[in-house]
Amino acid sequence: MRDTTTVGDELTDTQTTGAPATSAPVTKGSGKKKDREASLWSDAMRDLRRNPIFLIGTVLVLAMLVLSAVPQWFTEGSPFDATACTLQNSLKTPSADHWFGFDIQGCDVYTRTVWAARNSVIVGVVTTTLVILVGGGLGLLAGWLGGIVDSVLSRFAEIFFALPLLLGGMLIMSALPGNAWTVSIVLATLGWPQIFRIMRSSVLQNKNNDYVMAARALGAGAWRITIRHILPNAIAPVIVVGAISLGVYISAEAALSYLGIGVQPPEISWGLMVSDASVRWLQAPHVLLFPAGALSITVLAFIMVGDAVRDALDPKLR
Repeated sequence: MRDTTTVGDELTDTQTTGAPATSAPVTKGSGKKKDREASLWSDAMRDLRRNPIFLIGTVLVLAMLVLSAVPQWFTEGSPFDATACTLQNSLKTPSADHWFGFDIQGCDVYTRTVWAARNSVIVGVVTTTLVILVGGGLGLLAGWLGGIVDSVLSRFAEIFFALPLLLGGMLIMSALPGNAWTVSIVLATLGWPQIFRIMRSSVLQNKNNDYVMAARALGAGAWRITIRHILPNAIAPVIVVGAISLGVYISAEAALSYLGIGVQPPEISWGLMVSDASVRWLQAPHVLLFPAGALSITVLAFIMVGDAVRDALDPKLR
């Protein structure tokens, strides 16, 4: 029971002795679904799932990766068989049985185009991985430590940065055996300074932020701060540039192979096929069209993915 007491113009309720205390009702349903903390990566993933350019590029990239990993799924023959080429079929045009026709040696262009994806994609993926590991690691080290370490690594990177990618690759590959792995190492040797500069700059921007200062005040060690706080916030621009550069490295391998200093026969790459087709492309344009088209689609797919990731991770574009 409640007693009502009038004090001046105010009306107050006083709870009687022994009555149970009441509290505000607790809504249990509101706590069932926990809100996720917003972050750059979660926002980026949400934007990417809604971006048709990213979705189309991802489908094409995955298709090319599967094609390069298991080309036998997409064609019955193999260009490495002794009976794969017949001169009687030289420069025959596409037909229902042979979709891409035959090249000057009487080899099936479709089979060679499918199998050539392996070396081209290997060069792009391996080169990009090496560039991110080497350039990103050294950039993280230079930006975090600073001082003499930063100066020495920066001057060392400038030496390689002064060498043009394609010209330097031509000079180095002229003295080395031509295969996909050698081309990957050479391109990575010339390409890591770009990632180094990007990572170093990103680390310098993040190392003095409030969350780093707070981690230091709480007693976190340098290694923990670097891995748990600096790296996740500095890696975004590196991922963007790496995705775009992957297509660039595939193009560079094709250019080196076209010039005869990249992947060498009996291995196959799209650059080698374009080089062989350039002699008779007016007489048989299909020999040039299909490998060049596969190369262009692959490079475009990686660039589409890289551009979409860049737009999603750049807060200025939101």
